[in-house]
Amino acid sequence: MTRETTILAGLAVVALGGLAGCGAGTRQGEEASIRVPVATREVTARTVEDLVRASGVLRAPELATLTVETAGVLEIAARPDGRRLEEGDRVRAGDLVARITGKDVEVAARLAAAEQSWRSAVAELEAKQALFEQGLISRIDLSRAETAAADARVELDRARLTLTRAELRSPIDGAILRLARTESGLPAAAGQKVPAGFLVAEIGPIDRLVADVDLAGEDALRVRRGLEARVIHPGLDRVFAGRVARVAPRQDEQTRASRVEVGLANAGLLLRPGMIVTVELVLERHEDVPVVPRDAVTERRGRPVVYVLEAQKADEREVRLGLGDDRVVEILEGVSLGEPVIVRGLETLTDGTPVRDTGA
Repeated sequence: MTRETTILAGLAVVALGGLAGCGAGTRQGEEASIRVPVATREVTARTVEDLVRASGVLRAPELATLTVETAGVLEIAARPDGRRLEEGDRVRAGDLVARITGKDVEVAARLAAAEQSWRSAVAELEAKQALFEQGLISRIDLSRAETAAADARVELDRARLTLTRAELRSPIDGAILRLARTESGLPAAAGQKVPAGFLVAEIGPIDRLVADVDLAGEDALRVRRGLEARVIHPGLDRVFAGRVARVAPRQDEQTRASRVEVGLANAGLLLRPGMIVTVELVLERHEDVPVVPRDAVTERRGRPVVYVLEAQKADEREVRLGLGDDRVVEILEGVSLGEPVIVRGLETLTDGTPVRDTGA
């Protein structure tokens, strides 16, 4: 064989090798192109809860009302610094909130006269008792003195009651939630004459509150006293812890809903009665359990399954589901922690489908 022939043979071998290499690369590219693109997430451990979520309205746990018993001119009391009381001010039990004036001089004079009459009647009775014991007066005279003293006491009590009715004092510690407003909701003018029955003030504690939640259907049947709760206001970057304090024993006849009362501490006094909040009632909690994204669970043959990425194929696993929320669900059986489950691109998958993880 000549040298020229040898060179030509070598070139032929190289050419054939190149063609073979191109064929293998083409096949690999074709195989990669027919793999279904998917995205995966690992099975992780976390806490999951079974929740009932509903809207609620905050209120004070108790409410004291002060109303006018006799018509007169309304005078709102002042704070120690001289400023007139306003809604939101804190008061303690026994503090003066308002008084009904216009007849205060007459009432005071009547009380003073009643006290003087009672003291005189008591002194007269004591003197009559001494005379009766000495046999100097009859039983009838003594009885008359006893009756006069009793009548004087009744009149004194009546005068004191009248004075008490003229002064409106808070029966509890709390904040003034409503103060001297007319039927239209406007503040009553200073010195305004008010009728009997006029609502002067509503007072309630605000360091602790109650969220009233109305639940219907199955949710109402699952809630019980003592359940943990979370109260959330959209304008505040925090969660307030609470507990179910009461579940109404009957449903509302019109709405067919059951009232659930959730008690909570109002730390920092950030919440206010009347606010609308979101209440989460924790029915059940499982801690440190395997979970997958909701998007990883699909249904095949009427049963829940997930697809695990294994050797570039979709390994179909039938699973048993536990607790979950809108984002994740607990897996009781079927997968293990750390396994990559397919969360996107699983709509057309079957067991063994070739896939490629896009990482997105």
